[in-house]
This record gives sequence, structure tokens and C-alpha cells, in this order.
Amino acid sequence: MSETQTQNSAPPQTTPTLSRKKWLIDNLISLGTALLLVFMIRSSIVEAFKIPSGSMIPTLLVGDHIFVNKFAYGFRLPFSDWITSEPITLIKRDPPKRGEIIVFLYPRDESLHYIKRVVAVEGDTIEVRNKIIYLNGQPTSHEALENQKADAVLATLDSNKYSLSSLEAYQEHMDAGNPIVLTDRNNFTTQNFGPETVPEGHVFVMGDNRDFSNDSRFWGFVPLKNVKGRAMFVWLSIWFDLDDKQFTFRPGRVGTLFK
Repeated sequence: MSETQTQNSAPPQTTPTLSRKKWLIDNLISLGTALLLVFMIRSSIVEAFKIPSGSMIPTLLVGDHIFVNKFAYGFRLPFSDWITSEPITLIKRDPPKRGEIIVFLYPRDESLHYIKRVVAVEGDTIEVRNKIIYLNGQPTSHEALENQKADAVLATLDSNKYSLSSLEAYQEHMDAGNPIVLTDRNNFTTQNFGPETVPEGHVFVMGDNRDFSNDSRFWGFVPLKNVKGRAMFVWLSIWFDLDDKQFTFRPGRVGTLFK
């Protein structure tokens, strides 16, 4: 075999430029695939949300970071809500039950996410009398908290923002939970409501901090198509109050499940 043949049969040498290009392409493909999976999971299975207001106190505190189960009420085609006005549901599951905490698109501005508790479902007639919820003419089962438990609940509130002496804490019993609810004896604007019947394909929601919640009593029912998922648990609780310049970290709330 000649020297020329030997040189021709040798494998081609990879230049440093080609190696860098291959490395860059491989990493871009890996990164793109990872991001696609993350966005698919976020779109259809689990998404993280931060609680910005006190309307769900004492169940949810300002600064709670929560995970929301977006598969709880059905599996929706990933990114379908970006393409059509209504997401495409591939697997249907039972709709929200009374007592479940849901995240949904605010009906009056669907660029905003709200979180509230379902207190009535389609076909229910809901009424509020003296701050007590009546469903189909019957009051919801409830009882006042023991003093020690009530004091523990009130301790989570900022005394600069709430008149603690006028607040009352009690426990309601619903189909899917037994929430602790707060009411303010000095607030009469939300004392009574209804009766109203929940239309088909909708739910009626309220905050657990009943007299400090902007909810269905003021802007109406939530269409089921707007429901994004069910709240699961707190994975972080941290808050910096710009007004008071106060930093709050609550490690004891991590892992808190919602009922």
C-alpha cells in the first residue's frame, strides 16, 4: 500500500470550530426539550402561584407560594388555551366540589388569576343571612372555635390592618373540607346576600376572610372553563412588606395541605 493510499484512508480530523458548533447545537436541543417539558407540565399538570392578598386568611397567608393541581378537573391539551378561546379538554373529571380551593381566571379580566373557595355549585341556591351561608334554604353546618384555637388564628393577622377585637373565627363543614372562616362584627356591607341560583357550568366562590374578600358576591359566578386547577399545598412562605419594610419567613407553613 502506498503512502498516498494510507493518507487517503485516514479518518478526517474534526476541527475545533465544528466541535464547538456540535456542542452548542446539542445543548440548545437539550435546553429546548427541557423547557418544552416544563411549559407542558405548567400548562396542564402543575403550576406555582404566589398569594398577594389576604382574602383567604387564615387558610392562605400573604406571601404563601403554592402548587396548583391543573389535572384535578381534567387533562387539557397543553397550550390549547393559547390557540383557542377555550382550552381543549382531553380527559374530563368531576368538576369542583363545595369546599375546594380553586385558582381561576377572573371573569371580568381574564388576564388575572384569582384564588377562592367554592361554596356553591351549579343548581345550588345560595344566600347569606347574618354572615351565615345558606344552601338551598339550609344553613351550612358550622361552629365557633375554642378560645385557644381562635387566638392562634387571630395571631396570624396584622393588628395594624385588622381590628382584632371585632373579628370572629368559626369552622364551616363542606363536602370537601372544613375551613376556618373569619368575619368582622363591625362590617355590615357583606352581612346579607341573595338568594341567587348558580347557573349550569358555573360555581360560586368566596374568600375565607369573608368581610375582606372581593368574590362572587360582588362580580358574579365563575365559568368552569375559567377554572385552572385546585390548590394543593404551600411550598414556600416568604413576604417582604414594602410599607412596613418588614421581612417575614414562615418555615412552619411549608408543606401545609389545604382542606
